[in-house]
Amino acid sequence: MELDEAIMKRSSVRYFLEKPVPEDDIKKLIEAAIRAPTASGLENWKFVVFQSEDAREKIYDLIGEGMVQYYRAVNLPEEKIEKLKKRIYELGMYRAPVYIAVFIDKRVRFLKGAEYDEPEFIWSVESAAMAIQNLMLKAVELGLGTVYIGVTNFRGIEEKVRDLASLDENYYLVGVIPVGYPKNEPKPSKRKKGVEDVTKFI
Repeated sequence: MELDEAIMKRSSVRYFLEKPVPEDDIKKLIEAAIRAPTASGLENWKFVVFQSEDAREKIYDLIGEGMVQYYRAVNLPEEKIEKLKKRIYELGMYRAPVYIAVFIDKRVRFLKGAEYDEPEFIWSVESAAMAIQNLMLKAVELGLGTVYIGVTNFRGIEEKVRDLASLDENYYLVGVIPVGYPKNEPKPSKRKKGVEDVTKFI
């Protein structure tokens, strides 16, 4: 598969088949992820794969909890929230055979001193985000679907994900990626803005 095809075919997949993902393919995803650029060459990312039934169920519940919190934060009416909760808990939205949580180790840094805390943190998150994109593009090549979950970063939820990963507070969760075979044919959405809308030449 050409890179351009993978980029154009990638879409957010929210419903997955109940079909295991081979461990070799999971390793291929992470191998692609760690080929991403990393600030100062630190490679201070950590990929935690949740694949046991118990761990997956707990992560799934935390995603559901985070989504409901998100819906309330954007002031959706309660009746609409109930419909969305049905999609999650009854229809299995975001229920996947594998979840990959991507963390950064905040202790690993290049520049010392409190004045560099913010840029070091931002660079680390950016490095992990680029790794996630590599992972997602590799997933397209392997016939797998992915979706980025950010609501697991809400206070009270991130800590629980970290506990499930057996990591301490030195680790920051950048995102959780459900991975699996798409239940339906992925349909990449059109972008609202074109190149000319978001580009400025000087």
